[in-house]
Amino acid sequence: MTVLLIDDDHEVLDASRQTLELEGFAVEATARPEDALDRLGPSWPGVVVTDVRMPGLDGFALLERVRAADPEVPVVLVTGHGDIAMAMRAVRGGAYDFIEKPAEPGHLVEVVRRALEHRRLVLENRSLRAQLAGGGSLEARIIGRSAAIERLRAAVAGLADAEVDVLLFGETGTGKELVARSLHDAGRRRAGNFVALNCGALPDTIIESELFGHEPGAFTGAQGRRIGKLEHADGGTLFLDEIESMPMHLQVKLLRVLQERVIERVGGNRPIPLDLRVVAATKVDLLRLAGEGKFREDLYYRLNVVTVPLPPLRERREDVPLLLRHFLDAAAARSRRPAPPVDAAALARLAAHGWPGNVRELRNVAERMALGLGDGLAGGPVTGAGGGGIEPLAEQMDRIERQLVEDALARCGGRVGETADKLGITRKTLYLKMRHHGLHRGDFAEE
Repeated sequence: MTVLLIDDDHEVLDASRQTLELEGFAVEATARPEDALDRLGPSWPGVVVTDVRMPGLDGFALLERVRAADPEVPVVLVTGHGDIAMAMRAVRGGAYDFIEKPAEPGHLVEVVRRALEHRRLVLENRSLRAQLAGGGSLEARIIGRSAAIERLRAAVAGLADAEVDVLLFGETGTGKELVARSLHDAGRRRAGNFVALNCGALPDTIIESELFGHEPGAFTGAQGRRIGKLEHADGGTLFLDEIESMPMHLQVKLLRVLQERVIERVGGNRPIPLDLRVVAATKVDLLRLAGEGKFREDLYYRLNVVTVPLPPLRERREDVPLLLRHFLDAAAARSRRPAPPVDAAALARLAAHGWPGNVRELRNVAERMALGLGDGLAGGPVTGAGGGGIEPLAEQMDRIERQLVEDALARCGGRVGETADKLGITRKTLYLKMRHHGLHRGDFAEE
């Protein structure tokens, strides 16, 4: 991010440049406003701080030229006392802010800092929207930039055309049905039906009929023939969510279907051949359930030809901004209102959240944010912060840094050198951060 300083008074220009550089800003200074225009555009990462009264192209004319290049580039006007009313009109016309000469260093730094943060958020939102709109089919549906999501997309792409049944394993809200649909849509069965059935949402008395269909008179109330989910999915994909909830007696029948690809309707005797793919999903350890006698072991091994794990959101926090922007845009479109901006403090708070409900919880958060209900987290602040539920930003960032370092150490088995390389910092810096956060290498060492 760059601060572009423009002032024809070289002493004022040098003083302002030194003030900002001492605060760590990257500064480009020029006395000629014409020199600044060539670098401006929609992707330019910076803000303009310009004097108003200059020969040739003055501050107001420069403002118009900047807004023509990109109306969201912040322009800060530096004006003398007699120009304040004029500067206020310029702010109403699109300038970001104005500063009265002589510029008080602290006020100049604060205004520039806010302007840069505003520009950073604008560019980040544009980048996220471009990724969402311009990605391929899988990138646009299975959203994220984390390594875990890259692996998931690669698995889906590799399995899409494979003629094998798939078991999806992930916590509630991680997007198991979305992945199942992606497997279907990216494969050769895309022209067939995608049929979803939640095994835990139907009572035992009707799930068999839902799966296999029935003939007239098969049971009380069966007045006509009914095509079941399995038969309806012929030529396509059957998605069985919460497979662990399927009654034991139906697990036997499902095993036969998976082995022989043949069904019989309830009350019927005619075998009906099927050509379908079965994608099952679970949030529990099916092998453990089999050991407890609550799930058929032979069905587990039949389903477990290929298992695809779905990462929880807490293990891919870097994807929160991208997912949030996707859900905010969708929610805003449904409610016919503009998507609200998300500032750095809100993103930090969301990144620090544990996300027990995973992506589904984040989608609900975005719905509440789109309705103007704060940062959307239900139940108040994530931690017991004062000040109306808002922690100081430094404390939030400190907590987030501790979590990131802790997670990286855990993934690397406590190996400091490897962890430092993964985080892109030196070993000395990592040791200092571990000491600051009270983390000890032995706590993460592999057994």
